Amino acid sequence: MTQATNGTPMIRLEKVSKTFYRDKEALEVLKSIDLEIQEGAYEALMGPSGSGKSTLLNLIAGLDRPTSGKLTVAGADIGAMAEDQRARFRAANIGFVFQTYNLMPVLTARENVELPLLLAKLPADERRKRAEIALKVVGLEHRMDHLPRQLSGGQEQRVAIARAIVTDPKIIVADEPTGDLDRESANEILNLLERLNREFKKTIVMVTHDPAAAERAGTVRRLDKGNLV
Repeated sequence: MTQATNGTPMIRLEKVSKTFYRDKEALEVLKSIDLEIQEGAYEALMGPSGSGKSTLLNLIAGLDRPTSGKLTVAGADIGAMAEDQRARFRAANIGFVFQTYNLMPVLTARENVELPLLLAKLPADERRKRAEIALKVVGLEHRMDHLPRQLSGGQEQRVAIARAIVTDPKIIVADEPTGDLDRESANEILNLLERLNREFKKTIVMVTHDPAAAERAGTVRRLDKGNLV
């Protein structure tokens, strides 16, 4: 597919490493990674289990900070931020899509989509309006009053994507977004991600084991034992 890039790096990693400690044993999960992802790109990260894909995604999303190196996302040095600063940065700039949909079972689709807007202190009618627009984008405006248990897996994931885009983030990070879905539902989700990239110019970084999913991305990068290969 063609990508909606405009030549501006949205994500830049310079010699980024991440080490975890188990007791006194150091486990270097990412090793001096250099990476640039342009604004408007759609990139897939592949590699065997334990290669560091999800760790890299978590760093880009501001869920964790590098042990060393510089990490710049949307013009901000998020590796140098304190936790509360990174939380505000995530809320303003990052949309999350996970393999498990992480929907609140007692809330309707619309109420689930509204959740990220509670942090923005918007009036209730504005939250509702934005949630309805996001659900319309993912093709679920007719199911907004349904609970998650009344939806199929593919529909639940579309609600999760609506929740990810309701704040109009610059970047969508997707960790195995089709991992729990059958092929037909997976294709619907991949079509939706492709549309968000193409029409709405969202920068997308997706971790996947699925070659069919990776083929939808403009660029596929591979990690092995903490190294980009």
